[in-house]
Amino acid sequence: SKGKVAIVGSGIVGRCWTSLFARADYDVCIFDIDSRQLEAAKLAVAAMLEELASNDLLSQQTPEAVLARVRTASSLTEALKDVIYVQECVPEKLDLKRKVFTQICELVGDDTILASSTSCLPPSEISKDLSRQSQIIVAHPVNPPHYIPVVEVVQAPWTNPSIIEKTRALLLDLGQAPVVLKKEVNGFIINRLQYALLMEAWRLVEDGVCSPEDVDTAVSQGLGLRWSFMGPFETIDLNAPGGVADYCDRYGETITEVCQEMCDPRPMKSSPTAAVIHDAMRVAVPADDLSSGKRRAWRDARLAALAVHKQRMKLQESA
Repeated sequence: SKGKVAIVGSGIVGRCWTSLFARADYDVCIFDIDSRQLEAAKLAVAAMLEELASNDLLSQQTPEAVLARVRTASSLTEALKDVIYVQECVPEKLDLKRKVFTQICELVGDDTILASSTSCLPPSEISKDLSRQSQIIVAHPVNPPHYIPVVEVVQAPWTNPSIIEKTRALLLDLGQAPVVLKKEVNGFIINRLQYALLMEAWRLVEDGVCSPEDVDTAVSQGLGLRWSFMGPFETIDLNAPGGVADYCDRYGETITEVCQEMCDPRPMKSSPTAAVIHDAMRVAVPADDLSSGKRRAWRDARLAALAVHKQRMKLQESA
């Protein structure tokens, strides 16, 4: 074993983190105050490991061998004994997270990494004035993290730099792809990027430029294909003979001009456009398929196939 890790909170995100750590040869203890939740979590992790194995994503291990590294605890003291890393996965409520981290701080050592899975709360708000505030960071995964490897690592102004370095190394060891924010920013990286695209998609529909279906097609059959293996900067680097500088000289003024039309955020909550897009989505995905989880299972199967493909390509490129 590479060390003991504690997962605080046994919901979907906690279960995914458990699978990742156990697959990478860490001993994992899942903590929850509800013993029934813990039982359900262990079963869910077992099913997740079977699914990963069926897609050849378990590092040539058996699900049983990986699951043997997972145990549960309804005592926080027991869960945190001798841990090198804690991943908090409780509901997205600041007061609750601060309460949980206050308890965690009393039970861990000076070198333990304390990470929150929050998707929006800055680490400074979670850790402010806590006894181990320099050890508390955000390590935000993208759902589902066992198929999407990126993890946003966010530091507070007082975070110990060694905590960031160790977290990045540990996430790489898991097979994840950490991206480190040098400072706090609202929405982190992932949400800022996807919100920018989402808001422009919203405006295109609201202004009668195109249908919701055509927006989705433009991404799933266009931009998304490139973005599945390279980012926006590498994309433009390859779209001009002289790279990024050449691209900016050729197209920069046009891009800036178009983007000036986009400085117009639209209300989304309870808006007529929300109803239009919702109705379009129900044609593409019937309500029963949404509520039953059938469509999410379809998404995860596609993501699993993409993960297998990317893994195969990485091996070919490194050969």
